[in-house]
Amino acid sequence: MSADHATPVSAQGLKAIGASVTGPGTQNDAGRGRAVRRTGAILLGLIVPALILLAWHLSTASGFFRASQLPSPASVLAAAVDLIERGQLATHILISTQRVVLGFVIGSLLGVLAGALLGLSRIADVLLTPTVGALRAVPSLAWVPLLVLWIGINEDSKVTLISIGAFFPVFTTLYLGLRHVDRNLVEAARAFGLNGIRLLTTVQLPAVVPALFSGLRLALAQSWLFLVAAELIASSMGLGFLLTDSQQTGRVDRIILAIILLAVIGKTTDALLGIAERWAVRRWA
Repeated sequence: MSADHATPVSAQGLKAIGASVTGPGTQNDAGRGRAVRRTGAILLGLIVPALILLAWHLSTASGFFRASQLPSPASVLAAAVDLIERGQLATHILISTQRVVLGFVIGSLLGVLAGALLGLSRIADVLLTPTVGALRAVPSLAWVPLLVLWIGINEDSKVTLISIGAFFPVFTTLYLGLRHVDRNLVEAARAFGLNGIRLLTTVQLPAVVPALFSGLRLALAQSWLFLVAAELIASSMGLGFLLTDSQQTGRVDRIILAIILLAVIGKTTDALLGIAERWAVRRWA
């Protein structure tokens, strides 16, 4: 067959050819190499927390800080054990995590819808962008009294506040991402008959997958930040409540425990979202 009549090779075909050339052994070696590098990165990332823990122990053991200022790591651990024995620590963690997950999911979905609308519609962009930008500048605590009056002192008001915190990062990143999608790519897709929802799901959203997940990770971090403000709304359980209640009772050990738990759980949820991001980037980007 001549070169003029050669059959086009798709991207999937190129991947298959590459896989056959490299062979399963090479692929396994590459997989093991990635696992080793990932494990090494995790171990390196633990160095700074270990140094902080050592400095914390030395500063309290030497008397540099009083126990009322900074309790020792052993005291914080004892406070955690005490709350576990009372059956309270798991309840605090589960309730706060539930609030964050619900608020994050609701806020992110609304952010995706609004970002897609304003990113794809010039009329909606002109009409709504100034208003959304003004609402984004409102501090989180400013919403608390209004939510109490409108919704009441219940779970709905807390989840709503967290949803507000999750909405804006997702909206902003998706909106800007869609605005900067290569117009030549969009026009080529339209030439193949793709329009409306098919164009959005087939071309435009895959093109902004990295930007979308950046917004989702920012939204998740923002959700944990808004959690503390949300649990100021007459809450009786949760890590935010544990913080404020410990402040009122002078339990600095429990304050530090709550801060550590927020950091660890927040990082864990971010790592889970990072796994989803890597899968989505391989799948669509």
